Amino acid sequence: MLLSLRGDAYSRATVTDPRETERRNPWTASIDLASPLEMVDVINAEDRIVPDAVATQREEIARAIEIAEGCFRAGGRLFYVGAGTSGRLGVLDASECPPTFGTDPEIVQGIIAGGLPALTRAQEGAEDVVENGAREMDSHNVGSNDFVIGIAASGTTPYVHAALRRAAELGAKTGIVSCSALPDGAASGLDIAILPIVGPEVVTGSTRLKAGTATKLVLNTITTGAMIRLGKTYGNLMVDLRATNNKLKDRSERIVVEVCGVTREQARELLAAADKSVKTAIVMQKLGLGRDEALAALERAGGVIRRAIPDAPPPVPG
Repeated sequence: MLLSLRGDAYSRATVTDPRETERRNPWTASIDLASPLEMVDVINAEDRIVPDAVATQREEIARAIEIAEGCFRAGGRLFYVGAGTSGRLGVLDASECPPTFGTDPEIVQGIIAGGLPALTRAQEGAEDVVENGAREMDSHNVGSNDFVIGIAASGTTPYVHAALRRAAELGAKTGIVSCSALPDGAASGLDIAILPIVGPEVVTGSTRLKAGTATKLVLNTITTGAMIRLGKTYGNLMVDLRATNNKLKDRSERIVVEVCGVTREQARELLAAADKSVKTAIVMQKLGLGRDEALAALERAGGVIRRAIPDAPPPVPG
């Protein structure tokens, strides 16, 4: 039977390691004997644990959103720092912000131990080169308006902790995302610790599984929440995108058509006059303004459309 190793047998069979991500999972001890369908069922059952684990960190994640928003409004940046899977997830989330929210690529940045080659080829020893974590903070001119989030599934990655210590010395806000309890003293000096404990992995130590999924959910929530707070959406519509390809051009036009109640041709004309900015086009049409006046209105409203035109909420889908 697949789920055979449990209770005391599990305790006797496990070499003690305080890190949750390094423990053996009693529910998958015989997974190498499973059929493909059994594997799918067991992995899916384990994955269902993840959202609830993330939900336990709701207040910490909300605080991270507030910190990120404050740093962005002060002209600062958000940095993710990690190694291996954790580092790749940070780079992924950072790279998706410009096309989704129209941000400058410098605003959210991912730093991975081993540099760009580590994105496609494992550089496992890079996480142990402690001094490189601190050097990255210096080379990126991290300062008091920045927010540095370390990502360490096990909670112990030396590269990440070195980066966080240096970032704190430079005056930055700091936080960590980990799927294991942090070692004693590791949270000292951090502004936030987000710890979605998802339990042992299906394959022992393979944090690309539950820990990776939990990490992606957390990072997506932080950047999405912060961007919404900055006015990057109008309702749930992405209005700070720019039409840089055919798909985004079509989406831009459809948003303007829906929000402003105009024809496709009128939407194209509005977007052309707004230099392809959906947000600007909406404010121009709603308030009967030219581009420069609309930009000024948005500036006064902190970039949030609802503040610029509070009496004109976006339509709600039926």
